Amino acid sequence: MQVLLARLACPVYQCFHAIKIKKNYLPLCATRWSSTSVVPRITTHYTVYPRDQDKRWEGVNMERFAEEADVVIVGAGPAGLSAAARLKQLAAQHEKDIRVCLVEKAAQIGAHTLSGACLDPRALQELFPDWKEKGAPLNTPVTEDRFGILTEKYRIPVPILPGLPMNNHGNYIVRLGHLVSWMGEQAEALGVEVYPGYAAAEVLFHEDGSVKGIATNDVGIQKDGAPKTTFERGLELHAKVTIFAEGCHGHLAKQLYRKFDLRANCEPQTYGIGLKELWVIDEKKWKPGRVDHTVGWPLDRHTYGGSFLYHLNEGEPLVALGFVVGLDYQNPYLSPFREFQRWKHHPSIQPTLEGGKRIAYGARALNEGGLQCIPKLTFPGGLLIGCSPGFMNVPKIKGTHTAMKSGILAAESIFNQLTNENLQSKTIGLDVTEYEDNLKKSWVWKELYAVRNIRPSCHSILGVYGGMIYTGIFYWIFRGMEPWTLKHKGSDSDKLKPAKDCTPIEYPKPDGQISFDLLSSVALSGTNHEHDQPAHLTLKDDSVPVNRNLSIYDGPEQRFCPAARLWCCAVASSSRFGKQQWERKDFYEVERRVIQVPWTAHQKQRADFVFLPTEWNISPC
Repeated sequence: MQVLLARLACPVYQCFHAIKIKKNYLPLCATRWSSTSVVPRITTHYTVYPRDQDKRWEGVNMERFAEEADVVIVGAGPAGLSAAARLKQLAAQHEKDIRVCLVEKAAQIGAHTLSGACLDPRALQELFPDWKEKGAPLNTPVTEDRFGILTEKYRIPVPILPGLPMNNHGNYIVRLGHLVSWMGEQAEALGVEVYPGYAAAEVLFHEDGSVKGIATNDVGIQKDGAPKTTFERGLELHAKVTIFAEGCHGHLAKQLYRKFDLRANCEPQTYGIGLKELWVIDEKKWKPGRVDHTVGWPLDRHTYGGSFLYHLNEGEPLVALGFVVGLDYQNPYLSPFREFQRWKHHPSIQPTLEGGKRIAYGARALNEGGLQCIPKLTFPGGLLIGCSPGFMNVPKIKGTHTAMKSGILAAESIFNQLTNENLQSKTIGLDVTEYEDNLKKSWVWKELYAVRNIRPSCHSILGVYGGMIYTGIFYWIFRGMEPWTLKHKGSDSDKLKPAKDCTPIEYPKPDGQISFDLLSSVALSGTNHEHDQPAHLTLKDDSVPVNRNLSIYDGPEQRFCPAARLWCCAVASSSRFGKQQWERKDFYEVERRVIQVPWTAHQKQRADFVFLPTEWNISPC
């Protein structure tokens, strides 16, 4: 009885119960909810409601303090740190004084990086040849490599032949957050100025249109958009070249795509969502160095995705496991999180976890488009590196090594221009076109070219299995040298079907031992942030959640959000369906991009909301 009362008192339950009761009235009411009628104001973002038109901001000092540097880097992930370290290595080698500043939104370097990665050490070896002597946290060389196709009850083993992209011989299983933290220490030792806890919120431009630098986020703002007494303006960082290493679907990169039309000659990016957990398991079941990948159940053949389970050697019996779902899925009732939880109950997976304890959870978005989706990488005053433009080798299930190499190449190209005494730049901000040329000559481009057709080959009638057949024939035999390049079939938004054309998916209830609910999972994410601040995702049109998302797709945001922080709430008022509420609670950064990708896709518009950096902290796992 207590459980029932608690459920009835839950606002989320009340909201969706109201929706369920009034579902038949939705088409009639949805026509009333438009941006010009009775939709209540939800958005508070200053790009939608400018501060100079808000009386609450009258008299507030909006002046920013500015710093000058040679190079500013946005994002302290593997790519950004590689670029920073390489720049200072070259400066020391040639006895040049170059100021390199790196800003990172996480309070600690590595705190926004998820555990559980299988690392190809090639780029690390190039950047730090003595990484072993320096104590890089690569403690688990791969000792066993397995791949299988899952049916509902069975696992069909698939041999991993030499030369196939998923072969992990010579790789390491790492806790990537620890590796990034170590790289941050190396960068600081080389003289890089690292500023954790400062999120880049705005791109700054010179009068000639070239990038001038970035501004960090303002702090001390209430949830309704009003300034607090503790309000502080962000800092401006100006540079000759600004490197954008934000990661997948970065909000600054999106601004740059539009301003410089960087995606004019590439295909729309296609994305995936990866959900991860970290477990301590029974030591008897622990196989340090084992790498296990699967495709198939619980996904159908037309839904791209798969799983991984890595056994770490970190002094205790740890495993990192996860599930990836391509965001070009068709059924709006699909929940990537619940597919992940269901997968853990497979007879080949559950025994490993029984008797263990889950200690961490997280999620992040992935660029899966490959070579066909890489945008123009350079523009006056700046360039893109790492997972921001998207250098992930999808069939290899790796992107860290290519991201790091792109940072190294960017640093070398920038250094050549900064030290060229005869350089005559057409713009105030330097346009380092040499970087893109060098990247196309590198092993990164060769590697991505070889696998360019594998992901789009999954769009055939055979789905994922057609992609496996294609890989076996054209990659293993011809090594990607076939004289054609397949295309992705449009953007992810083109794939989602209206709810009326799909069957709702009934997911089993979590048992609390192997599978879990969302809220208990988010509690393990390390989220820690100020609640009285504007939501970091905010709408440009407050009518869209009901008029489009709910009425056509049955509110898929309640299912694709891996942190249960988005839902549409329609509340019965008197005898009619009269009030709309859109709940947008802040949550950890790794979900930020996950939400941006499917939400814009499902709305079939590319800029229906904006991103506001938040004041928070996340512990590395």
